[in-house]
Amino acid sequence: MELNFSKYADGLIPAIIQDADTCVVLMLGFMNQEAFDKTINTGKVTFYSRTRQTLWTKGETSGNFLNFVDAKVDCDNDTLLIKVHPIGPTCHTGTDTCWAEVNQSDVQLLHNLQSAIDTELKDMPEDSELAKLIRKGGVNKIAQEVGENAIKTVIQSTNGSKEGIVEKGADLLYHFVALMSANNIRIDDVIEKLKETRLNK
Repeated sequence: MELNFSKYADGLIPAIIQDADTCVVLMLGFMNQEAFDKTINTGKVTFYSRTRQTLWTKGETSGNFLNFVDAKVDCDNDTLLIKVHPIGPTCHTGTDTCWAEVNQSDVQLLHNLQSAIDTELKDMPEDSELAKLIRKGGVNKIAQEVGENAIKTVIQSTNGSKEGIVEKGADLLYHFVALMSANNIRIDDVIEKLKETRLNK
C-alpha cells in the first residue's frame, strides 16, 4: 500500500475509522508512518496525537480498543479508511461514535433480534409469548403465526392503513426470524440467498 505522508507539512494523513460490520463511521484521527506501522503490527489502531505530539493507541487507558480489520487508501494516496471491530464505545464521551450516532445497521438489528429469540428458545421463560407458542404446538405453531401474520399484512395492505401494514409487517418479520431460529437457520443465510437471487440479477 502506497501512502503519501509527505503531502502535508506535518507528515500526517487523516484516518477515517469505520466499523467493519455495520459500516458506521466511528471517528477521525491522524496517522504518520509510525502510527500506521504500529496499527498493522499490533492489530490495535494507533494514531498520532497532534496536541501531545506522540503516538497513542485508542483504548490504552479506557480499554475501548479498535481492533484492526482492514485498511484502504484513497485515490490520492493521502487518506486512509481503516475498518475495525470496536471494543466498547469509540468516543471519549461514552457514545458509539464521535457524532453521537448509534453504531447499529439494519442487518445488525436483525442479528440482535435473532440472538434475543435464540435466548428465549433456549431458556423458555414462563412470560415469553414465543415460549408459550412452542409449548402449545412446537415449531408448527410458530409457522402458523407466520402464515396468519402474512395474511393480516395482506389484508392491511388492501383494506387497512399504513400504520396497520407496519404493525402486522413487524409481527410477520418477528415470527419469521423466530421460525428461522427454531429450524437452526441463521438470518445471514437468508440475507445471502436474497443477495444471490434478488440483488445480483
